[in-house]
Amino acid sequence: MAEYTPKERLARALRGEPVDRMPAVSFTQTGTVEQMDACGAAWPEANEDAEKMATLASAAHTELGFEAVRVPFDISAEAEFFGCGIKAGTKEQQPSVNTHVVKTMEDVESRKGFDINTGRIGTICESIKILADKYSELPIMGSMLGPFSLAQHMVGDDWFMAIMTEPDFAQAVMDLTIDFNVQYANKMVDNGADTMVIIDPTASAMLIGEEYFKQLVVPAHKAIVDAMEARGVTTVVHICGDTTLSLGLMEESGCTGISVDQTVDIATAKSKVSRATILGNIDPVAVLWKGNPESVAEVTQKAIDDGVDIIAPGCGIVSKSPNANLKAMADTAKKHTY
Repeated sequence: MAEYTPKERLARALRGEPVDRMPAVSFTQTGTVEQMDACGAAWPEANEDAEKMATLASAAHTELGFEAVRVPFDISAEAEFFGCGIKAGTKEQQPSVNTHVVKTMEDVESRKGFDINTGRIGTICESIKILADKYSELPIMGSMLGPFSLAQHMVGDDWFMAIMTEPDFAQAVMDLTIDFNVQYANKMVDNGADTMVIIDPTASAMLIGEEYFKQLVVPAHKAIVDAMEARGVTTVVHICGDTTLSLGLMEESGCTGISVDQTVDIATAKSKVSRATILGNIDPVAVLWKGNPESVAEVTQKAIDDGVDIIAPGCGIVSKSPNANLKAMADTAKKHTY
């Protein structure tokens, strides 16, 4: 079988096409303290500065052997773009949303007509260009907070009641976030991204029910997927928690791959989808952070034996995770030939 470049290998593996061996990648955040110390670029500066962001993203390749680079490292830039308050991060902790800004239709209307090139969103896109110019054969992953979770950040916990009691308001917020996500994804691709990851942690059918998932989440994800499909870009959707019962619904967006976490059984997940590839599901806490290289290799091999299409962390990598553990996951994936 032909030997592929990392970019070709990942694109083919995501689409379920034959490859020489399994890619070694992470679809979720990759930054760790050990990488920061090794490359000289650390949070919180690496969340705000395009060059430092690209340097830390590169460390996942140079220090761990991952065969892709991805930005950003957190999921708060999108809410910050729309005016939400942000709790500053540290070298070990990512920034997070602490205030919300949308309560009325007027709040929604006032946030239309945005400029996608501004703020930290613009910085992330600049970082993607730096990475794309540096790595011609590596996949360049752009990652974004999905439309439903962005809406929840903007509205706050009232969002879950609003989708049931204020359908017009809820749809207006979703229309705004979908427009933003599509523009943001296209801007990332303009700057060199070839793989798009949609992280939508609170968009869980287990949390909001199948009816609202079909009504609000599937069309939102499909809008992004369709925009990316038109540009030849593969898409991955990640929703936190046990998504076993909703994998078929998630697939309705047309996404190329579905990232599952450690609570999902790989063999069962494979039986729930007809087309999408299944990615994951190495436990980022118990295995990648708290384990050792030997236990990481063992768990990784089990996921491969269970039929996972691409090995990856089940959620964002913990910043204190040892490089040796992450490298063990990557090395085990690379050994799996077809």
